[in-house]
Amino acid sequence: MAKKTVRDADVRGKRVMLRVDFNVPLDDAGKIQDDRRIRESLPTLRYVRDQGARLILCSHLGRPKGKPDPRLRLDPVAARLSDLLGAPVRKLADCVGPEVEAAVAAMVPGAVVLLENLRFHKEEEANDPVFSQRLAALADIFVNDAFGTAHRAHASTVGVATLRSAVAGLLMEKEIGYLTRALESPTRPFVAILGGAKVSDKIDVIRNLLTRADSLLIGGGMSYTFLRARGLEVGRSLCEEDKLDLARELMADAEKRRVAFLLPTDVVVAPRIAADAARRTVATGAIPAELMGLDIGPETSRAFAEVIKNAGTVVWNGPMGVFEVEPFAEGTRAVGRAMAESSATTIVGGGDTAAAVEQMGFADRMTHISTGGGATLEFMEGRELPGVAVLEDKD
Repeated sequence: MAKKTVRDADVRGKRVMLRVDFNVPLDDAGKIQDDRRIRESLPTLRYVRDQGARLILCSHLGRPKGKPDPRLRLDPVAARLSDLLGAPVRKLADCVGPEVEAAVAAMVPGAVVLLENLRFHKEEEANDPVFSQRLAALADIFVNDAFGTAHRAHASTVGVATLRSAVAGLLMEKEIGYLTRALESPTRPFVAILGGAKVSDKIDVIRNLLTRADSLLIGGGMSYTFLRARGLEVGRSLCEEDKLDLARELMADAEKRRVAFLLPTDVVVAPRIAADAARRTVATGAIPAELMGLDIGPETSRAFAEVIKNAGTVVWNGPMGVFEVEPFAEGTRAVGRAMAESSATTIVGGGDTAAAVEQMGFADRMTHISTGGGATLEFMEGRELPGVAVLEDKD
């Protein structure tokens, strides 16, 4: 069901509460390391400001466990947003209370305030009705642009939306649109690439994609569970022994549905995860007992790239190896390069994967990079996200 967006709402002169996802990575000094999520929110912010609305932004940052944490205050975010927006953004000292109410009451059309970290209050994650009401009282209309938190039924994603007219922001609309088209009406061949550490994290994603995709390319730590399920020795590679039967079941289902299920044919192995570790490339059937697979090998990279080259739609979630350590980044780089050079619709989902394509310089050549991590996975599982379900339907 299509959702109403901020374009369908009359926000002129109104107080608009905009739930954004400014949960950006910070270094030890509190400096923002990647501002993509802030930049992706700008179209909605600019649209609302252009309507002369008063804009009340709210977000979480990190996991403060329901109490204030000076390291997770949103001051660096407000400063960066002000630079990007070209307008002052006033960061408030809290997200509810008399001082916040007074600051909002004093706002003029076009003004922007950023509430303090929502998760400084334990009531946020509990979707507490009183806390939801205190937030809702600040605004006339609620707009959710935080796709990355849409899988959480929190006060700022669901509670407020039940108390005010609630619509999607432009980023939320874009996220839902790209992922829905990829899953429901992809240009074929539809290729899904899955990596990351564990099969258990992506069981439901694989099951759903087996009913939709033409090819599944499997890399990363999760691939060794499938290789082991095929009877191959995987040495000290990450392997979920309790998921071997499940892996066999998934591969049998792929065969039954005539979905190509590609696993690595060669891997880069080493005794430990370190840049100076001795490493070599071996066939997947010849991983020494004392070594672990840490990346797909060049033969696999070429095979995956060939499938990507001929695809109509590619969705990628999960790196091909331990890309954070340069000697084990080449497989992830090869997939990113192949997608960047492809004429297909290319969608990247998941925090690690998004970080990899950004770091490797491919981000601007992807059709869409999702700002969601867990939300993207749950959407790809075919699940309804509570933060989306609660928004008003178009029809």
